[in-house]
Amino acid sequence: MHKLCLLAACLLLPFSVAFAQSAPANPLAPYISVSAPVVALTHVEVIDGTGTAPVADQTIVLDHGAIASVGPSASAQVPSGAQVLDLRGHAVYPGLVGMHEHLFYTEPGSAALHAFATGELIETAPRLYLAAGVTTARTTGSIETYTDLRMKQAIDSGASPGPDFDITGPYLEGPGAFSIQMHVLSGAADATRLVNYWAREGATSWKAYMDITPAELRAAIDAAHAHGQKLTGHLCSVGFTEAANMGIDNLEHGILVDTEFYSGKKPGVCPGQRPVEQEMATKLDMNSLPVKAMIHTLVAHHVAVTSTLAIFESFAPNLPPMTFMEREQGPMFSEAWSGVLQTRAQIAEHANKSLWPVLLKKEMQFEREFAAAGGLLMAGCDPTGYGAILPGFGDQRNLELLVQAGFTPSQAIEIYTQNAAKYLGRENRIGTIAPGKQADLVVVTGDPAKDISAVEQVDLVFKKGVGYDSQKLIDSTRGMVGIR
Repeated sequence: MHKLCLLAACLLLPFSVAFAQSAPANPLAPYISVSAPVVALTHVEVIDGTGTAPVADQTIVLDHGAIASVGPSASAQVPSGAQVLDLRGHAVYPGLVGMHEHLFYTEPGSAALHAFATGELIETAPRLYLAAGVTTARTTGSIETYTDLRMKQAIDSGASPGPDFDITGPYLEGPGAFSIQMHVLSGAADATRLVNYWAREGATSWKAYMDITPAELRAAIDAAHAHGQKLTGHLCSVGFTEAANMGIDNLEHGILVDTEFYSGKKPGVCPGQRPVEQEMATKLDMNSLPVKAMIHTLVAHHVAVTSTLAIFESFAPNLPPMTFMEREQGPMFSEAWSGVLQTRAQIAEHANKSLWPVLLKKEMQFEREFAAAGGLLMAGCDPTGYGAILPGFGDQRNLELLVQAGFTPSQAIEIYTQNAAKYLGRENRIGTIAPGKQADLVVVTGDPAKDISAVEQVDLVFKKGVGYDSQKLIDSTRGMVGIR
């Protein structure tokens, strides 16, 4: 056995040497198009992330990774030696802060193999996030936490491209876990143990899942807070109001997963998704006093909500539009793409029975009213489901859907930038375009303030002042999403 291992190592050595000789000194170099220490983005429209109206013909000066100045191009002082980019016809907004992202992908199913499983998108997901303009991201639930942590280390060290990640620990889930890859909590003490262990290993946030018991949820919240960290939840066994009263920091997806309005709800038990969705679509009055009271409770307890409209839309017949879907085809493994098309066709066949058009409208109404009441609304794409929503692409679609929900384009960008930065406690560093902030910026062709679909036309993404070519990042993933 020792000789076989030695032989294998010898056979691999020439390939390793050849690769080392051909690899660039900077692993990020193939994806970088702007690397000058001082850069001036001139004659550009600025959407600054605060929700205010865009300002035309501005110049942004970047200096060693920070925003040095922002002002009218007519009076801007461009430093000598700066690389100057004339960006007429372009808009700039802050790097997106995705708050419901993942580094895994739903694997194709089989009639013979019944266990639900996911595979890690080790390199493709980070590249697609960055290509779409996501410069900071929270992995809202982890399947392979050590893998996610090591990927973060590779990105932070400059060995691989991707956003700044907050790595969420393993799903905090009770009996009934739908995936064999999830740990099943055995009680409150186990929840505390899990949080303490993974906090020491490097996890920085937490997610409770559908079948967690009230006692486990309370213990997990207390343990996370003891580490100075926050906990969110995609809940089912526990309703939003109950979770808010326990001290939860964030709730995922919105009212469509809140079971407290379901007539058959039993304390501490998840009734499943289908009956809740059925009753919500046909009976729940979004203007009712109980719904308004729930919103008031969330706002009073400073509980943020994460919008994930893109993943919900994917379950509605013939949505998202095929023009959007076709943008995802290139990066996808061919069999993954075929599986997505097959499932999409099956959904369309039963369009007359679908609850999702109604549910999507109710979720949009909830998000508008939650924000209007003073709630902190954030967003992320949740690239799960049957695989139709990919990292990054889904975040762009979520921006478009926020506008469909009734927010202005500037407000939608604020939700995806400043609001999330506030939740993370980083609003002094990221989330808006202002002097002194980190130079995380997205440059798009067109005017998102007039047509939000311009967010799909990303040319450059600046992360800490370094400009990445969006298309080169996407091209590097070709045919690999669904594999790695």
